[in-house]
Amino acid sequence: MSREKAAIVRIKEARTSWKSDLMMNWGVYILFLPVLAYFIIFNYLPMFGVVMAFQDFNAVRGFFGSTFVGFDNFIAFFSHPSFLQILRNTLVISLLGLFFGMPLSIIFAILLNEIHLRRFKKTVQTISYLPYFVSVVVMTGLIIEFVSSNGFITNILVNAFGIKRENLLLNASYFWGINLISDLWQGMGYGAIIYIAAITGVSQELHEAAGMDGAGRLRRTWHITLPAIRPTIVTMLILRLGMVMTVGFDKILLLYNPTIYSTADVISTHVMRMGLERAQYGYSAAVGLFNSVVGTILLIASNTISRKLSDTSVY
Repeated sequence: MSREKAAIVRIKEARTSWKSDLMMNWGVYILFLPVLAYFIIFNYLPMFGVVMAFQDFNAVRGFFGSTFVGFDNFIAFFSHPSFLQILRNTLVISLLGLFFGMPLSIIFAILLNEIHLRRFKKTVQTISYLPYFVSVVVMTGLIIEFVSSNGFITNILVNAFGIKRENLLLNASYFWGINLISDLWQGMGYGAIIYIAAITGVSQELHEAAGMDGAGRLRRTWHITLPAIRPTIVTMLILRLGMVMTVGFDKILLLYNPTIYSTADVISTHVMRMGLERAQYGYSAAVGLFNSVVGTILLIASNTISRKLSDTSVY
């Protein structure tokens, strides 16, 4: 059979299989329609707006009436006086959250798994989840109050380490630490959920056998638990690396001020100021497109490296 005929046969078989599956599971496909509509309306149709990145976009003229400027918006961003500073802040804030937040969630999940009192374990687990569901506005309000010149955290730092009494959010050197600690407080418990689920799937027979051979809890964790959840860790790491250019816009926007732009201004806040405050829509679209392209490249690269080194990948 020639290649053309074989391809035709495969296409016919695929059509038949799809039709039979549609008839058998039509209810599931109907339930899926709202999800499909959501992604088409809010994720795929807005992609047409990428054309603004190559235009001197004018809201009155629209997409088809605005002047095409090619890569001028990208050049303007790369030559912006604050480009390297904004890029550095974005990478540092994101990587700090990755390098500290992910290991902390894994350690917390392992420690939680070692608790055998079921009621106490559930209580600790529930309490650890609660900060994630606190409104960002409420959380930033607490942070602003705690790090004010007479705030609770400021008083502790002044008395314990003798730092200068001041509003910590007016000192650029403190912002990365404040943002990191608040991220860890809010996301540690919620981030541990998937690792807790992975740990529960580890065979207890392996732990019992290792215990009979004299292995302690630490050794069993290192040689049994961590290797068993390694695929989950690698998958989460790949996804996190793909979002390394994406930083929590809402919290930074509520916390930062012009005096700490040197460490607090990131790509997303820069886009907001240039787009909404200065109406440079084409420039903002170009910056957002650059951010998305870099994130996609990082995701593909990390996934490829992981597949070659550990046989674990997202796709």
